[in-house]
Amino acid sequence: MTDNTTAAADLVAGDRVAGRLYTDPEIFEQELTKIFERTWVWVAHESELPGPGTFKSTYVGKQPVIVTRDRKGELRTLLNRCRHRGASLCEKPSGKANGFTCPYHAWSYGLNGQLRGIPYPDGYEGVVDKSELSLKKLRTETYGGLVFATFNEDAEPLEEFLGDARQWIDLFMKQGGGYPIKVLGKHQFKFRGNWKIQLENTTDGYHFPIVHRSWMASVDAETADMMSFMNDPAAITHDLGNGHSVMQMVPEHSDLDADDGSEPLQGRFDDLVAELSKTLDEAQVRKLVRAMHGTGFNLNLFPNVSMSSAFFRVLRPIAADETYIEHVAIGPDGPPEVDAVNRERLRIHEHFQGPFGFGTPDDAEGWDRVQRGAQGAPDMPIMVNRGIGREKASSQGWPTAHVTDETGMRAAYGKWKEMMGDD
Repeated sequence: MTDNTTAAADLVAGDRVAGRLYTDPEIFEQELTKIFERTWVWVAHESELPGPGTFKSTYVGKQPVIVTRDRKGELRTLLNRCRHRGASLCEKPSGKANGFTCPYHAWSYGLNGQLRGIPYPDGYEGVVDKSELSLKKLRTETYGGLVFATFNEDAEPLEEFLGDARQWIDLFMKQGGGYPIKVLGKHQFKFRGNWKIQLENTTDGYHFPIVHRSWMASVDAETADMMSFMNDPAAITHDLGNGHSVMQMVPEHSDLDADDGSEPLQGRFDDLVAELSKTLDEAQVRKLVRAMHGTGFNLNLFPNVSMSSAFFRVLRPIAADETYIEHVAIGPDGPPEVDAVNRERLRIHEHFQGPFGFGTPDDAEGWDRVQRGAQGAPDMPIMVNRGIGREKASSQGWPTAHVTDETGMRAAYGKWKEMMGDD
């Protein structure tokens, strides 16, 4: 537990953080209220809510919510808690409904959260005004197809919070190859560690050749060469402000529209090229196939979602030593011809991110070990100082260092310190 003289925010310095940030239940509870209930948290992609009545159940921090489109198509985020006796209204992960009815006493609510009906209402005459018992609504805003919600009515507008990360979101969405992006599928798992351990991972290029040696050995030579960025001076990480950061592993793929035609398509996709070429022109085929691995960067959006090359990684804090992770595969939302692209993208996703893949299981083992090790000497610092001596401002004014440096972690902990110290 934190003592009476040491505020949680004081446990973060510029180049190090106390190990207690991973292990202290009191700090964890403060994070839920000071961070997850006060800032913008990613809750869905618009493709998961294609029309009125579609919904998705998820969480903001530890609080259950339903994200839905009302009858007018407006996105709503509703606390998943009946106003009567507190039962959850929806346990399905997704679906379509005309409204939500509590299974306990059948109080029913519209898609906009309004209380529509109470069974046997005679006991409530002169006692209940239905207009005062709507479901609690969270502010909900979108950018680039991403849906965010917050409990904080005074939070800055979403676009302001995203700031310079918006231009990277725009670039990330180009991997549809000229088509919008849609969610193809997802898988979930838990790891036995603190949520910040995973937050650090997305823009940590330093671990890649060590942890992911088995993946590098499992792919074709062209893919392995593309991901050999450790000694590439052009591979860099930016602190984008507000806790957000971006790690450019393959800078030439950061903007997939910037294509002079000189880069050959990988031989592993020859069959896909042949299939697509039956109905699509050469330029369309090239655009789709060149984006098969996604973008050349990982974008971390504080506090709970990353846009990692070709998928979304969403974290949800459960306890100081337990975190829920969702890996969301994405692909182009287009005519039947692009089904072949999405099949291949799913296979690529499974190969690295899947539960039997060559990437995520190795990452999760590392996260577990950090949590176990941090139990020892919890006041001993966790170091996030790599590259701090060579960090410089980019032309855009972003603190920038090499892809192996810990610039992204310092960005996230800077925002963490700000929010945890704001009373």
